[in-house]
Amino acid sequence: MPRQLGDLEDAVMTRVWQWNRPVTVREVLEDLQRERSIAYTTVMTVMDNLHQKGWVRREVDGRAYRYTAVSTRAAYSAALMNEAWSQSDNPAAALVAFFGMMSAEQREALQDAVRMVSPNLTGTTPGPTETTPGSPAEPTAGAAGDDAPTDDATPESGR
Repeated sequence: MPRQLGDLEDAVMTRVWQWNRPVTVREVLEDLQRERSIAYTTVMTVMDNLHQKGWVRREVDGRAYRYTAVSTRAAYSAALMNEAWSQSDNPAAALVAFFGMMSAEQREALQDAVRMVSPNLTGTTPGPTETTPGSPAEPTAGAAGDDAPTDDATPESGR
């Protein structure tokens, strides 16, 4: 499971994610030096540590390495949220508390995200518009499983 990045690791990864291309230690160093005094060897060590942890991959380019992010910042954030949520002794209460901390913009983003993934949710507890065992099933256009056999094509029907 991913652990939260340290401050300097996060500063380095932020640049790798933002630039979205292979980067060198020198490029990251020069950008970081706009904000703070930092040594080349420090940035090189951090980038090597990020490589060892699996956050970046690297390729040799002449006498230097070029580093590329292994995943997106969004995936990293999602993994952190999932890790924190899974460690709760009461996940439902943790979600309620988390939602209570959200700004209006964050709640709107959450609603957008739920709308985007809700057609893809399968195996969830039936809601008011979903069928329950024993109720007649209505086909849904474009739903996953459209190629599944219908009730009249079961082995018991002899077809």
